[in-house]
Amino acid sequence: MQFIDLKSQQDRIRSQLEAAMRKVLDHGQYIMGPEVAELEEALAAYVGVRHCIAVASGTDALLIAMMALGIGPGDEVITTPFTFIATGEMIALLGAKPVFVDIDPRTCNLDPELIEAAITPRTRAILPVSLYGQCADFDAINAIVEKHNRAFSSVQANGSPLSNQRSTIHNQQIVVIEDAAQSFGAIYRGRYSCALSTVGCTSFFPSKPLGGYGDGGACFTDDEELATRMRQIRVHGQDRRYNHPLIGINGRLDTLQAAVLLVKLSIFPEEVEARQRIGTRYTELLGKAVETPFVGPEATSVYAQYTIQVEDRGQVQERLNAAGIPTAVHYPVPLHLQPAFAGLGLGAGSFPRAERAAQRVLSLPMHPYLANTDQDRIAESVCRCLSL
Repeated sequence: MQFIDLKSQQDRIRSQLEAAMRKVLDHGQYIMGPEVAELEEALAAYVGVRHCIAVASGTDALLIAMMALGIGPGDEVITTPFTFIATGEMIALLGAKPVFVDIDPRTCNLDPELIEAAITPRTRAILPVSLYGQCADFDAINAIVEKHNRAFSSVQANGSPLSNQRSTIHNQQIVVIEDAAQSFGAIYRGRYSCALSTVGCTSFFPSKPLGGYGDGGACFTDDEELATRMRQIRVHGQDRRYNHPLIGINGRLDTLQAAVLLVKLSIFPEEVEARQRIGTRYTELLGKAVETPFVGPEATSVYAQYTIQVEDRGQVQERLNAAGIPTAVHYPVPLHLQPAFAGLGLGAGSFPRAERAAQRVLSLPMHPYLANTDQDRIAESVCRCLSL
């Protein structure tokens, strides 16, 4: 049994994939070929924003977005400790400080109720992660940011001095960046993931809901100036050949990956429906035996992972592995307990909800081609493990 079955998908679209890749081989524009612009247009239309900037990876998408926003040394970015390291890593790489806030135990996403207390005069951005395929609570998060930004604008307009004490007054506007690496295709209150904040960043890593055959990612925004900066940054900061108004990186998406993604995008809505159907069925099969994913009534999930929570996870994993059922853990060590972030001085107990989730989460096989018979076998095995 496959944890993620990419072969069934490939068998379904093999002829279209080969034709698309052959077209790239024929025209030979392997870097920034026409398929890249075509993909950007199609992705922007799907999400419902004005601009999509295709980049080399989901990690680069986060980096490029923050570079375009001018985030750097001395700045703070509020985010979750319960995520893949790329989220905090890109903040630190720019010289900024990740400020962690604990999660909502139901969704494992950033808890909006804890954000305001973490805002300081150095806060430049809030970076929620839409984990496991479901968007964070962006209405609540955006409302907090709007409140603080209005207060800042009012102070500037009145010419009043900034307070030296922590308050609702800050020396710079705060922006919201969505880490949508796992949630592309999800809907929150009628809007798609990546259209919920100043900029949305996603990943096209092969195992993602929309994945290529290598690394890839994209940034999404309605802000034209920000889009222009992100496009420049991904090509070494240049606005035309050999003219570089910005410091940038080599962050381009390969044309071959764009061609693959265009084909996959054509069946993506159907696959999202399948993921939701399979996720709902999992919950029906497992809901009385184990803690299953919570999806709020205002949201949908694309189930990048179907993640349950169990006690004695190691024992459950061993028993499932012995039954031929693969599992994975996303993620076993919260960021504040990673050696790379030891300098922040945040030990065990700093974020108890994230730490508890890290000890209990277990992801089961999940993909649009999971057969009912295999799902029945998985659910029966999980229930049997938990009853022993």
